[in-house]
Amino acid sequence: MLPTVLSIQSLLLGMGILLAGSGMLSTLLGLRAHSEGMATGMIGLIMSGFYLGYILGTLLMPGLIARVGHVRVFAAMAALSAAAALLQGLWLNDWAWLGLRIVSGVALLGLYMVIESWLNNQVSHFRGQIFGIYMMVSLVALGIGQFLIGLYGAQGLESFMVVGLLFALGLVPVALTRAIPPAPVQTARLSVRALYALAPTGLAGALLSGTVTGTLWGLAAVYGIKIGLDTSHAAVFVAVLIFGGAFLQWPIGKLSDHYDRRKVLAWLAISGIGAGLVLLGVMALQAKISNLEAVGPGLMWLCTWVFGGFLFSIYAISVAQTHDRLANHQVLEATRTLLLVNGIGAMIGPLSAGLFMDWFGASGFVWFIVLILVALSSFTVWRIRVDPPVPTEEKVNFVVTTRTSAAAAEWDPRTPDVAPIESDAPASGQTPEVTP
Repeated sequence: MLPTVLSIQSLLLGMGILLAGSGMLSTLLGLRAHSEGMATGMIGLIMSGFYLGYILGTLLMPGLIARVGHVRVFAAMAALSAAAALLQGLWLNDWAWLGLRIVSGVALLGLYMVIESWLNNQVSHFRGQIFGIYMMVSLVALGIGQFLIGLYGAQGLESFMVVGLLFALGLVPVALTRAIPPAPVQTARLSVRALYALAPTGLAGALLSGTVTGTLWGLAAVYGIKIGLDTSHAAVFVAVLIFGGAFLQWPIGKLSDHYDRRKVLAWLAISGIGAGLVLLGVMALQAKISNLEAVGPGLMWLCTWVFGGFLFSIYAISVAQTHDRLANHQVLEATRTLLLVNGIGAMIGPLSAGLFMDWFGASGFVWFIVLILVALSSFTVWRIRVDPPVPTEEKVNFVVTTRTSAAAAEWDPRTPDVAPIESDAPASGQTPEVTP
């Protein structure tokens, strides 16, 4: 496997640098907006703009890649990402930030799509292991980006310059790679209605996990500031959430290989509710006695790590549950639909959670997530009662997964090497019919 990893090291390095910048920027914007007095609801709207850009990118990027090629699209999207980050540092305006956040979402989706289609073209052996390495590199890079905020803080232009620098540097190893560019990306999808008929729990899990993780990415740093953390510790709070997802997803997923995944998903949501309530209790106790040391800072970080581990694992379990219930020829298009639905959920999350925080204060952040988890656990328990489980021998193996682009669906080792089937989804480059 080592020669395969070495053959794609430049692609992995470039994407890791870019994602460190992207993870840093998301938290940085929340911290800066809060320090400048923006309403939390407005911050949530700005963060939702990123996922609107993500959805637009899924529609625009395949045609653009087909016209001008992978390298040019990658260079253009890296440049757009750097420019958007620097403009946000130079121009503090809520509506301008919303527009730039949409641009950032389109650009990052393009970067994901280029890298993942390239990797899919390069990797013919050890697909499962390499796919897992790529997903872990993505999560760890996003987490590392949080610590870079501590270099200059959130008040000046310097941190935005660091983000721009990372986007520029991430371009270098990819632009100099000797890997042969792949064929244009295909993005036909199974309709949402058809996928719900086949795998309702997986579809609901993808939507609601997007709502939860979009909320985490968009407003976790703002929540950290509101509960009394300084800028650097608020960024660490986000990093601990991400690392929880990176390290707990695999053992939770492997457990789901041996049980009805819907039961695992239900217990995951219920455990997330419990972890969220414990975190609220720790924060309330801290506020009451005004002494974090007396409560024990380690308890807060442990609760945060477990909370993030549960929340960031929901999407991967939902994808595996969907794959269990599909024929081989349906897997690729269904996975692309799950990515789109997850992005829609992520667009809804920050805006709704921001309003909750305006109405209920800092605790509204956790209460909103708890509310979503209650909905997920209730729906999942209902489906367990009305649908029989998938026999263990018919289940696919769990694979570490996070939301990236439609190109990753072709690379997923659970996706068979077959020609795409006809569906009622539109062809590449057309707008899909979304009927949740």
